[in-house]
Amino acid sequence: MPSPITLGFLRARGASYDTVSHAEAFTAQQTAAAAHVAGRALAKTVMVKIDSRLAMVVVPSTCRVDLESVREACGAQEAQLATEDEFRFRFPDCDLGAMPPLGNLYDLPVYVCRGMASNTDIYFNGGSHTQLVRISFDEFVELAKPTLIEVACGAAEPRCQQ
Repeated sequence: MPSPITLGFLRARGASYDTVSHAEAFTAQQTAAAAHVAGRALAKTVMVKIDSRLAMVVVPSTCRVDLESVREACGAQEAQLATEDEFRFRFPDCDLGAMPPLGNLYDLPVYVCRGMASNTDIYFNGGSHTQLVRISFDEFVELAKPTLIEVACGAAEPRCQQ
């Protein structure tokens, strides 16, 4: 079940969303396959430190975050992956690694790959390894208030564009 904080937030805002149950999965690619969701529509939340401050970077599940690209897009001196010990306390209602990209619920900035905007709907972990939340991308942006950035994904997919 999605976290009570996530569901409470969505309900309180009158969001139009669905939940999708799937077999337990721990990686974004496994989750997309288990839920029968296109990889580009599944939002992968990656915890990073941008100039030593925790933040969420959201990319399609098929994408690997290029930290140099994040650093440049954010105008930061440094960007690095956060360790689980650095962020686990921020999400007491979520399974580790299944936090929703709703940083405003956890006092964290959210940076979303601009390429994800080409999706009508996005899916994201709602706090568990067995449930996704599906919501329109536009409504997600309205609720989460992320900053859209260009994120390089690596040689196979130079940008997260769809």
